Amino acid sequence: MTSLSRRRFLGVLAGAGAGAVLLSARPRTALGFAPRQDPRETVKRFTLAQLRYPGGDWDPYPTAPAEFVRELERMTSVEARPERREIALGDPALFEFPFLLVAGSRDFPALAPGDVSRLRAWIEAGGTLLADDCSATPGYGFDAAIRRELARALPASRVERLSSDHTVFKSFFLVRSVAGARVASPFLEGITVQGRTAVIFSPNNLLGALARDPLGRYVESCTPGGERQRRTAYHLAVNIVLYALCSDYKQDRIHVPFLRQRI
Repeated sequence: MTSLSRRRFLGVLAGAGAGAVLLSARPRTALGFAPRQDPRETVKRFTLAQLRYPGGDWDPYPTAPAEFVRELERMTSVEARPERREIALGDPALFEFPFLLVAGSRDFPALAPGDVSRLRAWIEAGGTLLADDCSATPGYGFDAAIRRELARALPASRVERLSSDHTVFKSFFLVRSVAGARVASPFLEGITVQGRTAVIFSPNNLLGALARDPLGRYVESCTPGGERQRRTAYHLAVNIVLYALCSDYKQDRIHVPFLRQRI
């Protein structure tokens, strides 16, 4: 899995013109990450991996991942596999995936020590974890549980608010606010590891804003901002994935005029 160089990215931007931003992002190769499959088949494919943990409710919105992947391909030129990959921390394939989603709305039991060690190793190898609190109740339930487990995995690190000029808010779209099905907190938080935001906390039920029922209707309304808030939720989700794949390439201000075309 090769990473997208800054020079190539700038070339893509220049070729896209003022009307669109095309990004052929590839999952970046971090220490410990390597595809088991034929690299000719996987190099351009992003797989949304979701953590399956014991107890709690690890899959509160089963339709949301596929909905998001469809929109990711529609909004960008990222090539993605349509099916998510459900994965446990003990799965030998864990290190094939540089991006991992963990979600829930309830408390869950403490992870086994071996799983905590593997989570630490995965993050330190370059993995990016998105933790989505689907209850949108910061400090309780899932939010409290995942913070507890990450404190075990990364005891020397601390959770900090992400500033409004953090790269995650401009990695593809220019996003000026956080979003989800219910905005319970006006900011994202994260944990910095080796100079990058390796863990991102979404407190506002991001998945709930994306999930649809079998008839194609959205499962949750978005409060207080309605459909505009839902659109922002899609943009924020795209940005988080692009940040995970390509890290800090958008710190260069040359990207701003092109990104404004996407608002």
